[in-house]
Amino acid sequence: MKAISYARYGGPDVLEYGELPDPKIGPDAVLVKVRAAAVNPVDWKCREGHLDGMLDAVFPVVPGWDVSGVVVQPGVSVTEFTAGDEVIGYVREDFLSRGTFAEYVAAPVRTLARKPRNLSFEEAAGLPLAGLTAYQVLVKALQVKHGETVLVHAAAGGVGSIAVQLARHLGARVIGTASERNHDFVRALGGEPVEYGDGLGERVRGLVPEGVDAVFDTVGGETLKVSANLLAPEGRLASIADGDVVDYGGRYCWVRPDAEDLLRLTGLAEEGAVSVHVSETFPLERAADAHRLNQEGRTRGKIVVTVEWEVEPAG
Repeated sequence: MKAISYARYGGPDVLEYGELPDPKIGPDAVLVKVRAAAVNPVDWKCREGHLDGMLDAVFPVVPGWDVSGVVVQPGVSVTEFTAGDEVIGYVREDFLSRGTFAEYVAAPVRTLARKPRNLSFEEAAGLPLAGLTAYQVLVKALQVKHGETVLVHAAAGGVGSIAVQLARHLGARVIGTASERNHDFVRALGGEPVEYGDGLGERVRGLVPEGVDAVFDTVGGETLKVSANLLAPEGRLASIADGDVVDYGGRYCWVRPDAEDLLRLTGLAEEGAVSVHVSETFPLERAADAHRLNQEGRTRGKIVVTVEWEVEPAG
């Protein structure tokens, strides 16, 4: 199969496009023909070796954890999916090697759910990691309730844009940090935008003098410190970017594959409660360019890599 891979840690230039062996299918996995794979910041962090202390790398590594595609062959013990099923997945294992930037991926069924019928393959590829992150932080960690006020950082990004929509669906008022060029986008998602940078605390207090009930931090550092000071007396704080959140009494969250949570997101997408904004697509062979763009950190919504798919001739 054609795939993107890297044989050593480094910058985007270590990514190579070429032939790799087709993946083997374990008993609890299915072979998925990849239609699209979204790019996430964790992809380039893995590529640069920042997660080496957590995840072993079995080189060559195929990057990518998000996928949308079609089941080609189920494993011998799989009853959940059959050939031809359209699926999405957060295909993360406990080591780096068999990612989704390829024509095929062997995906454990615990990482998959059916694809939302109303989303394109490109849109659907952007849902799993970002959607699961938003869902698990807002619903499970912060336990956001109807009538509360939630502050979401980087509200125009991949995770933030879904978090804004999901928090609104939960009945919360949402304040979202974003650059000025993305304010209309955040408003369209249902959030109230505020500018990043110096004076953020004062701007948020101007909107919510009594403090916010929950903060979803995706930035860390000084932003996390400011956020802790914006909480109402019983406010909750969670971060996916900075482990120091525990020093402020908050929770550090790392998204995990969960088929039931992913299926809930499929339902929310089909209800129209959650959508995915794809800012740009790249063909598989240009995955390095997709990594470079994502690493700039100014993406609105998601960047997606697409895999060419030949249509079987009729008859």
